[in-house]
Amino acid sequence: MTSIAAQTVDFHVTSLNQVCLVQMPTLFTVTEAIAFKQTCQALCQAEPLPKRIILDFGKTGFIDSSGIGALVTCQKTFKARGIEMIFWSLSPQVEMVLSLTGLNQLFVVDPQTRAIVPTDSGSSSDRSIPIHPSVRSKVKRLIDIVGALVGLGITGVLLVPIAIAIQIDNPGPLFFSQTRCGWLGKQFRLWKFRSMVTNASELKHLVENQVSGPIFKNADDPRITRVGKFLRRTSLDELPQFWNVLRGEMSLVGTRPPTLDEVDFYEVPEWQRLDVKPGMTGEWQVHGRSQVTTFEEVIRLDLRYQRNWTLKHDLKLIFKTIWVVFNKDSGAY
Repeated sequence: MTSIAAQTVDFHVTSLNQVCLVQMPTLFTVTEAIAFKQTCQALCQAEPLPKRIILDFGKTGFIDSSGIGALVTCQKTFKARGIEMIFWSLSPQVEMVLSLTGLNQLFVVDPQTRAIVPTDSGSSSDRSIPIHPSVRSKVKRLIDIVGALVGLGITGVLLVPIAIAIQIDNPGPLFFSQTRCGWLGKQFRLWKFRSMVTNASELKHLVENQVSGPIFKNADDPRITRVGKFLRRTSLDELPQFWNVLRGEMSLVGTRPPTLDEVDFYEVPEWQRLDVKPGMTGEWQVHGRSQVTTFEEVIRLDLRYQRNWTLKHDLKLIFKTIWVVFNKDSGAY
């Protein structure tokens, strides 16, 4: 976990007739996001309780994943208290972030003022979002496309025998899909070969979680089928994710793609792990796999990947992953 230096950020709030106008900062990163969350908590304790909170983004030209995380968290808090949150005076930079992440469907946007703030000359889209070098890299994307095509070819060859094995062992859907959070929190549907019984979600409350924090793991999960154990041990269950890579929702190498339930537990700094695309493999895959038993360790490994990223580092992780997959003591489950 990275430590966040203590720094005071004051949000100017104007209140009138149970309507609060909050002036958003020029930069909306980790420090500002923490202060914003505290401001929102104070507004929820105000008497009388505000009916509407308007966020003025007229001066905001830069938002990172921590800022997005704070907005999502506070929006849920306001909704639970019956408070309407509206975005006002959206700059083109902010509007681009909301569009890229799909959050424009979640928040209420004032249509009359969404673009009244002109973009200064020279303040182009590079100020709108903090694009990590791994996301900008065209070579990395090319490697992803080539790798995804090769992977989908392998998937096509193995599809029939895997499908037959799954149906004989536990009849039901061939694929399992789940909504995950990708770059900057944008939601996408992740695909796998099904490795659990068809009613696994209904049985989850009967299984002990052996991992601390919002992630869920059990070394002897009774919901996993016999074929599913083999698919997981060999990572064959993840072959359909090459489709996610080809679509650009994932990368061959990146951070672990979190579930929506997991993200709901995030504190603001933990949203930094979404600054890069999720990957089919990464630091967590080659440094412990299922032996990683704490959420803090997952965050540490993901942030280490961001700091150390290079194309050479990606290639090393790919080759290490191949070795881990064929190592019978890799510990995957």
